[in-house]
Amino acid sequence: MSQRALTELLRGKGAHADPLACVEDISVEMAARQVAGFPHSVGQLVFHMNYWMEYELRRIRGQRPKYPEHNSESFPPAPAPADAREWERLREQFGAMLTEFAALAQSPREELDRQIEAVHEGDKEVAGSLEAVLWQMVAHNSYHVGQIAMVRRALGTWPPRGGGDSW
Repeated sequence: MSQRALTELLRGKGAHADPLACVEDISVEMAARQVAGFPHSVGQLVFHMNYWMEYELRRIRGQRPKYPEHNSESFPPAPAPADAREWERLREQFGAMLTEFAALAQSPREELDRQIEAVHEGDKEVAGSLEAVLWQMVAHNSYHVGQIAMVRRALGTWPPRGGGDSW
């Protein structure tokens, strides 16, 4: 696929919901609410996406972030967000990292083909180029933004002010 498609999917074009629009109009109270039968709140899902985007950005920069022993480490230890300030910080971090990934998607071909060092056995099991990491982020975020859309529907707060399919 093209670099344009990669950028568009990171930003929620086409069949993907806009990740920022899905969280920008949610209050801290709604972000912390849990839906019966679903393990995570919107705030916890944003925390989780931020965790993995930060992990991958660190790898892209040549750092060696610690891989969690269990997926539960990539979710907050307590209900999140704790307050309005924390929720705003999570959303700002989310937007900033999406912007950084979108900029990386516009890199020259030789940069997109650059191999990203594996720091965990799981990293070695998947394609390791910068482009492959970007596509993994598209898939990961798309999955969780879909969960956010479902939680919002259950809470009666869908579609977001920024728009989203409601059929």
